Amino acid sequence: MAAVFAVLVPLFAVPAQAASSFTLSAPDSLVESGFLKHLLPRFSLKANTRIELVQEDQPAQASLASDGKGKPVFSGLGTTWYLLINDPESDGLAKFAAWISSDVGLSTIDAFKPANGQVFAAVVPDDTNEEVVFLEGDSVAGEKLAVAHCGRCHMVNEATRLTTIGSSPSFAVLRTFKDWQSRFETFFALRPHPAFTIIEDVTDPFDPSRPPPIAPVRMSLEDLFAILAFVSRIEPADLGAPIQYQ
Repeated sequence: MAAVFAVLVPLFAVPAQAASSFTLSAPDSLVESGFLKHLLPRFSLKANTRIELVQEDQPAQASLASDGKGKPVFSGLGTTWYLLINDPESDGLAKFAAWISSDVGLSTIDAFKPANGQVFAAVVPDDTNEEVVFLEGDSVAGEKLAVAHCGRCHMVNEATRLTTIGSSPSFAVLRTFKDWQSRFETFFALRPHPAFTIIEDVTDPFDPSRPPPIAPVRMSLEDLFAILAFVSRIEPADLGAPIQYQ
């Protein structure tokens, strides 16, 4: 089995200037089917993101399994396969999660035609009852607060495109997650934010023996509600659009 992984991993490598990468675990049966060798390099080349494939018993930032945990993404080998995200802070993983359910991702899955005739098919999520939700609050003030507090790490809008940390997902990418609202509502409790974030009347003061590693973020619940109102009006990133040639 080690030889199979040794062959697959280099195929997922992208140029040295790649901005993101993540590890993905999968069982031997899925790897040996040849499906991932078809699927993953196509995403890597498009998104400039390297995927390191590891065995299912190894720690990974995401996993593909048939245990029903996570988001259903495709079917094959007589079962439905689920993508479970273990590291919600990974920008590359956020792109992959959005891409695999996009039109391009679905078409890529359906295009797999191995010699042995094994069929894989895209699992299309049922979004018929999904509604666009605009949260209450001052969205104009929320954008300014988001830039001030979050713009040093995340791309909040076009004005913060060149001032961010490359490994931090943009707000538009985060909006592609189904649970984006809960992520933003509780961001102060999600790693690494607790180390430098204070929400008035919500979080505990910093431990004097462990000062914040960077300039702290301090905001009120009213500030957070304004940011949520702004985020709810952001158009989710389109990560599945065809490559544009110039």
